Amino acid sequence: MVSWKDKYPQELVAMINEVDEMIQPKLDEITEQELYNQRRVLELYRKYHVAEEDLVGSTGYGYDDVGREKLEKIYADYFKTEDALVRPQIVSGTHSIKIAMFGVLRPGDTLYYMTGMPYDTIQEVIGVAGDNVGTFKEYNIGFDYTPLLANGKVDYEKAKAYLTAHPNIKMIALQRSRGYETRDSFTVAEIKEMIDFIRQYAKDAVIFVDNCYGEFSETEEPTFYGADLMVGSMFKNAGAGIAKGGAFIVGRKDLIARCAAHLYAPSCGKEEGPTYAYMRDFYQGFFMAAHTTGQAIKGSIYAAALLEKLGMKVSPKWDAKRTDLVQTIEFGAREPMIKFCAAIQHNSPLNAFVDPVPSYMEGYEDEIIMASGSFIEGSTIELSSDGPLREPYSLYIQGGMSYEHVKVAITEAAYETFYKK
Repeated sequence: MVSWKDKYPQELVAMINEVDEMIQPKLDEITEQELYNQRRVLELYRKYHVAEEDLVGSTGYGYDDVGREKLEKIYADYFKTEDALVRPQIVSGTHSIKIAMFGVLRPGDTLYYMTGMPYDTIQEVIGVAGDNVGTFKEYNIGFDYTPLLANGKVDYEKAKAYLTAHPNIKMIALQRSRGYETRDSFTVAEIKEMIDFIRQYAKDAVIFVDNCYGEFSETEEPTFYGADLMVGSMFKNAGAGIAKGGAFIVGRKDLIARCAAHLYAPSCGKEEGPTYAYMRDFYQGFFMAAHTTGQAIKGSIYAAALLEKLGMKVSPKWDAKRTDLVQTIEFGAREPMIKFCAAIQHNSPLNAFVDPVPSYMEGYEDEIIMASGSFIEGSTIELSSDGPLREPYSLYIQGGMSYEHVKVAITEAAYETFYKK
């Protein structure tokens, strides 16, 4: 039988075979996780009697949108929160973060990040980077953070000192994913520890979790342990590559009301918000999210194992506990990072003929190299790779709607970068 590996040198084929055998028990663990999360979602669709008419959507003001109301009950139930806001009008994860923060914070309040400086686009929302209008700085909303320890973990000693000195802090933010840092993403168990710690020293603070890339990556979520607000994007995990846009916010009912008032208008809140033709995608995407997220994680495990055998520094390691979709490969130099990223683009279903070119992007301080031949623009549940061209030249690989696609694309990228003349 003809094999997909026939084009590769025997050395690389032997390496692939070793990796396949080595990672199989870990892939089996992820399959069990998919099954657990899939069952939870299915039970909720049955509980709320999801029906064909829920997929129709609404127009105009969006009043009496029963499908939207039902879907938000499903989100709130899945994440074990009081309420949810799942809307196509929220255009990205960054937008959902901005809505959540502006929904809670007022002039004179302070936002405090306990997980270090947030990633680039949030720095621009806050106003510590870039020169944008409408930032926290413009609204006299303060910002502070405690740097992480050298090992990438929370500095609880300094956080305790900060919270003791600021007992009336309004909002404390926790960033689950690594962003463009080389630290490990925080597991749900670690976030639980952070939440328990915060409640000792700032019991009235609103605890906010940026959960982008994290949904369905474990069998638990940060909101299970007392996070007050949490956000995610529909063209990341929760939409499974089916939802064509949108984002969600889940949390306490009073805080969701504030977010809705900021998104729409104080007099309208959650009652408005047409869903147009989005509802079928939102329902189907959330139903498929457990499986699709598992496929992407399996792809990351393969990528980590193969590239480490090829001498790359990878994070997380192939056998590490996974808590999101992001896989980091450290190249240590500009050219191999660009070459590998180009190979990912060349093995994408769309725009495979395009060579990615490093360039400056809105919201980022450094040149970015990016490969994304996705069906949905900006989708990171579909296979993509990107990173800032700065030391240590780390490429961030995420997504993959099928394990098979990730395996083929990563293998080809490894071949083109390290073997092909």
